Amino acid sequence: MNYLTALLTNRCPRCREGNIFCNDSTYKKGFMAMNVDCPNCNQPTEIEVGFYVGTGYVSYALTVAISVASFIAWWILIGISIDDNRVFWWLGFNGLLLVALLPWLMRISRTIWLSFFVRYNQNWQTESPKSTGRVIKEQMEVVSIKF
Repeated sequence: MNYLTALLTNRCPRCREGNIFCNDSTYKKGFMAMNVDCPNCNQPTEIEVGFYVGTGYVSYALTVAISVASFIAWWILIGISIDDNRVFWWLGFNGLLLVALLPWLMRISRTIWLSFFVRYNQNWQTESPKSTGRVIKEQMEVVSIKF
């Protein structure tokens, strides 16, 4: 499986086969519950306490990209004018689009963030994942939030 397909299907960046999330559906209750380790290669999904705080930056970049793309599509298909309020209709459309894509954006942001720090390993079957030593189980239970 290539990198882009692994990202879009929320697969482990180390083996590109195991699911990162417990639930395959993006729009069901518990959609953000993550496996503690990859079920395929045992790569930890939480590298340190508060690891996924940085996903806000990834999510922001994705929402800006989606907003720019929807603006360009709106401009080409419908048009933007200062003489009427079509730009306000685009703002409403873009807001609804981002709200509808929010669960998907949250999941893909976590997958992209994890892939920044965990690289693909062709020999994942014979090599064990690297231990960071920065995981404190007591703190992880306090910090982790399940949606």
